[in-house]
Amino acid sequence: MPIIEPKVLIDATAVPADRGGVGRYVDSLVSALDADGARLAVACQPRDAELYERLAPRAEIVPTPESVATRTARLTWEQVTLPRVARRTGVDVVHSPHYTLPLANPAASVVTLHDATFFTDAVLHSSVKARFFRTWTRTALARAELCLVPSEATARELGRVAGARPYGLQIVRHGVDTERFHPPSPAEITEARAALGIGGMPYVAFLGALEPRKNVPALIRGFARACAGRADPPALVLAGQPGWDSQVERALDAVSHRLRVLRAGYLPFEHLAGFLGGAELVAYPSLGEGFGLPVLEAMACGASVLTTSRLALPEVGGDAVAYCGVGAGDVAEAIADLLDNPGRRAELASAALRRAKEFSWAASAEGHRAAYERAAIIHRRGH
Repeated sequence: MPIIEPKVLIDATAVPADRGGVGRYVDSLVSALDADGARLAVACQPRDAELYERLAPRAEIVPTPESVATRTARLTWEQVTLPRVARRTGVDVVHSPHYTLPLANPAASVVTLHDATFFTDAVLHSSVKARFFRTWTRTALARAELCLVPSEATARELGRVAGARPYGLQIVRHGVDTERFHPPSPAEITEARAALGIGGMPYVAFLGALEPRKNVPALIRGFARACAGRADPPALVLAGQPGWDSQVERALDAVSHRLRVLRAGYLPFEHLAGFLGGAELVAYPSLGEGFGLPVLEAMACGASVLTTSRLALPEVGGDAVAYCGVGAGDVAEAIADLLDNPGRRAELASAALRRAKEFSWAASAEGHRAAYERAAIIHRRGH
């Protein structure tokens, strides 16, 4: 008897309006699954209904009430109403793409666990957030038919710190949206520079939330050391949502007035390719990533990228990026070396473009569909 492909409900209600990493994951995955012919329904916030109708024109879009805008309201909706939505839409699998899941799910549960840093580096998160996600990670590992992880490093870490069993995990790598992240045209670089207000000044770029895990204070201090004696130093541009890293301000206060450090805040998608691809180099000295989507996106823009070898980052960067330690001195030495060596930066940029082509959302969608089929089979056998 032929296997009927399961119908899948993706719960996109946890996607933030500003479309950070989780939002880019869900949006790109939904679009790729729909393009690949998956049988799909998407539950989303009302503000996102039109977006998902465009991204997935063949999917069934299920907007939630306005009342799920807060975390508490969303979790209540997830536990009480999402199971009803699953029954009403007749799905075989509910995919929860951000740690939590409905405990009374009538269908198979698939949960994406993005990293294990809530266990291994709890001090890098707020205490409330760390406890919340540790609890839900353990719950997902115990209750879901299958948990998806984006890297081998995350699978290993979850096994080590949370007792995850290998057969309960499936590794599916993320892709990169090449419509948004691509080698920029001169016009795109000019527009990004105008949006930042830096004119023709060379700059080192960072893109990400200013939170402790991203190690931004070490980047600021390392940049300041690397540029201290330069006659014509580049600027450092920090783009991304403000986080809760209290050390960022202290590091900024210590930077010499002759050096320019710009906090650009949230940068619209239309400027990201120009911002990343127009930089002298993109520095992302993270203390650890479950995958490292910002690194991949910078690589796809043809940037010369500097990052660390923590957790999954080498799985993404391979030999196409430069690596450094996480201390300010390590960052300073690596930035100085790259700024002094334009040939090395050009080699890295070319290698990054080639390697980025190995990651696609189409391939990720195929991996997700295989996981959905496996989860549906496990669920049927359990009943």
